[in-house]
Amino acid sequence: MDQKETSPVIYFDGECNLCSGSVQFILKRENKEQIKFASLQGESGQAFLKKHSYPVDHFDSFILDEDGKIFTRSTAALRVSRNLNFPWPLLYIFIVVPRFIRDGIYEYISHHRYKWFGKKESCWIPDPKWKKRFLL
Repeated sequence: MDQKETSPVIYFDGECNLCSGSVQFILKRENKEQIKFASLQGESGQAFLKKHSYPVDHFDSFILDEDGKIFTRSTAALRVSRNLNFPWPLLYIFIVVPRFIRDGIYEYISHHRYKWFGKKESCWIPDPKWKKRFLL
């Protein structure tokens, strides 16, 4: 029996300017158009959080679902970098840095992201040309 591979899905904080900016960055640099996106505040994001027993009201992590394997924080970001145009896949070399160090830096930025980059009153709405890549 063939197992159909599913597209990777990035779950992100749709109200965070840094997070929305990161999604736009990925959209512009991932030409294969394989990665899908879902706001953690949206219907798909909330269903995902419930299914995997994550808090449904705490949006401090970038989450990557690759064919049922869940990656968070720095590991998720580094794994996504492999799907981008050159030179961004070179960032994956940082996967050798111990996770507690990578995630410590990630957590510091995450903790300050609203202060440094701001927060939207509602989730970011993608350009219509990218609409097919977003889950509701």
